[in-house]
Amino acid sequence: MSTTETASAPPAKKKGSKLLKLGVPILLLLAGGGGGGWWYVYGRASSTVQAAEPAPDPTMVSFEPFIVNLADPGGRRFLRVSLQLLVVGEHAAVELEEKKGLLHSRVRSALLELLTTQTSAGLATPEGRNALKKAIAETAAHQLEGTEVSDVLFAEFVVQ
Repeated sequence: MSTTETASAPPAKKKGSKLLKLGVPILLLLAGGGGGGWWYVYGRASSTVQAAEPAPDPTMVSFEPFIVNLADPGGRRFLRVSLQLLVVGEHAAVELEEKKGLLHSRVRSALLELLTTQTSAGLATPEGRNALKKAIAETAAHQLEGTEVSDVLFAEFVVQ
């Protein structure tokens, strides 16, 4: 009987294998959740701190209205434009406003030269005006020796 009893009895199961099958996935889940929680709290906080630093506000620099003859055949068309430059960096804007002398005159002169090369047909389209804005920003930035001009605003724009 002893041989039949031992043959029909199932082998004893180890308790450690059940703990291993359940414990490892639970441990991995907890570690992943903890790592994700840490990233959510600390990883996002460091990126929001970097994003919270404000970009320098542009300063508006105004010019007297420009009245120029356009490069059309016959020279009978003209442009009257009042514009403001949005200059990034308060130092350059203050320098332009306070020293209305040499630096302001250089920028104005360069812009006059640029405006006299335009044609009425080119300025009649929105694309032409946008290209002019870009050219004005580049010309002014070049005269301001690397100061960024973020935008050009037209207060008045008349082609006759």
